[in-house]
Amino acid sequence: MANSFAGIEIGKRSLMAHSTQISTAGHNISNADVEGYSRQRVQVKAFDPLFRPDLEREERPGQIGQGTDIQSVTRIRDELLEKRIVAQTSDETYWKTRDDYYVQIEQIYNEPEDISVRSNMDKFWTSWQELSLYPENDASRQAVITRGQSLTNSISQQYKGLKGIGDQIDGDIKATIRQVNDYSAQIAAVNGEIVRSKAMGDNPNDLMDRRDYLVGKLSELINVTVDQTDPDEFMVHTDGQVIVQGSLSRSIETEIVLDNNGWGRIIWSDTKIEATFKGGSLGALIGLRDKDIRGELQSLNTMAMNFADLVNDVHRNAIGKNNVTGLDFFVTHPFVENTNGNYDSTGDGEFDHSYIFRFTGTNALTAKEQVGLEGVMTLSGPEGDVQVPYFATDTVDEVIARINDSNAEVKAYLDRNNSLVLKASTSQDMNNPDFVIRHVEDSGMFLTGYAGILRASGEEGAYSWDKADAVNALADAQFAVSPVLNPAEYIDINSAIKGDISSVAASFPNTRGFAETGDGSAAVEIAAIRNTSVMIGSKRSFDDFFADTITNAGLKGEQAQNMHLSQNKIMQDLRDLRDSISGVNIDEELADIIKFQHGYNAAAKFITVQDSLLDTIINRLGV
Repeated sequence: MANSFAGIEIGKRSLMAHSTQISTAGHNISNADVEGYSRQRVQVKAFDPLFRPDLEREERPGQIGQGTDIQSVTRIRDELLEKRIVAQTSDETYWKTRDDYYVQIEQIYNEPEDISVRSNMDKFWTSWQELSLYPENDASRQAVITRGQSLTNSISQQYKGLKGIGDQIDGDIKATIRQVNDYSAQIAAVNGEIVRSKAMGDNPNDLMDRRDYLVGKLSELINVTVDQTDPDEFMVHTDGQVIVQGSLSRSIETEIVLDNNGWGRIIWSDTKIEATFKGGSLGALIGLRDKDIRGELQSLNTMAMNFADLVNDVHRNAIGKNNVTGLDFFVTHPFVENTNGNYDSTGDGEFDHSYIFRFTGTNALTAKEQVGLEGVMTLSGPEGDVQVPYFATDTVDEVIARINDSNAEVKAYLDRNNSLVLKASTSQDMNNPDFVIRHVEDSGMFLTGYAGILRASGEEGAYSWDKADAVNALADAQFAVSPVLNPAEYIDINSAIKGDISSVAASFPNTRGFAETGDGSAAVEIAAIRNTSVMIGSKRSFDDFFADTITNAGLKGEQAQNMHLSQNKIMQDLRDLRDSISGVNIDEELADIIKFQHGYNAAAKFITVQDSLLDTIINRLGV
């Protein structure tokens, strides 16, 4: 027969089980508002019964039970749902970050009309039109200078606004990097604690909740995936790179890139390889800084540089009321003082590069004339050189259009003398400088004898920037040295013109080298730049530039807002589903406590009965 004291043991186990269930329910209630907490449940099972009939009981069917036993305390969690939430979180924070910053970007372009760049540029063109009507009028010349100054100020102000946002984003990137490193280190530390706890046979629910919470926080910053094929090695990946492996974590840092406005690129601290992130707030910040803001700044710089260059091209060939000629209306700062554009990029005292912005051919071309030549031009592009073919039946205009429609970072047009002009644009690769022609080559004769830019055809006659005195590859073509980075920041009116308004050129010199009275032809030509095709990057005219810039900013802002709202809705549904599974319901927990309390009371009553039975056996039998 069963041991007489077995009932006491059964009652004790029941008390312990119900006590643990009550404590766990209380633990759930106390952590109901803790972010990342998953409700826990006590898993109980029947204790192993007595199964030796030859020792414990008569030979008859059935086993004598020995009460209940606590199997484990587990957390209620849907692992597949958690992985989906981690993946979607990075998308939500990515679009939220873009939405927040595009509100600021749009504010820069939505400035009051009377002080906007476009409004001031319109007034600038109008002042030249007025000067063309009254070329002898000093008031008209003063209007040109005043409106030109207002225009350069508004360009500079827009640059400072965009650069300010870029600097703000750069600061956020540095702060986010510190957070990424901190979360990664914390996850690795918790991993070590979990492994040690599991090695002792425990089920560290709160530690695993803490790890999942940290992974969720990390997924807000960067796009991550988790993997645990080995039970003892929890791993976190980002874009194919391991950032946490068990109790080890990797960190990231910034490395300065000089030609990127002083903003750094992100690298892995151990390998020094560039780290890329496609999601999360860090991925959004990097994209905003290095693509959106950098692109907006490059676009503004391109407009400012080409605007100044086109006005100067006419003005330096024109003559002022004081018969002074050869003056640029706007001034920019050359990148190097060397007249050949030679530059020492390594700082070893030897010139090793040539920084040239513009080539101007020696021959006058006819736009609608067929070139009668065949060949392939090779021009520098964002990812290596770009080949632009031309054929005998092509007109000059068609060849120019083919250059401009290619992916090359060199643009072409015919100037006022119908000479072919090649200009460098901004560089997509931040490791390459803006407004620097890096490679020009022609297998045929279009750029050599026909346009008068290169001295010889083929590879041996190519212009390449990666050596000093690269301009020796040019024929007698004129060239201009590249400007200092970000000309939109410092472009200004020539001090010689501001000091003497009669130096503003309205006419072209006559055969004797003087200004004709009443001649406003130069002013007309400058005013006409407003509506001519000038190829500002991929835009054909200044109006195209302004329309494209404002539209592009508005559309990207709208996209960010719509995607943020969409992702927010998706995440809300996922979080609600998770809360329904893992969240703590106070009413449910209180109901469970009442149930467990009744069970505890019943177990206590059972022990009291057993005690009474034993008292009868021990103290009252035989009396």
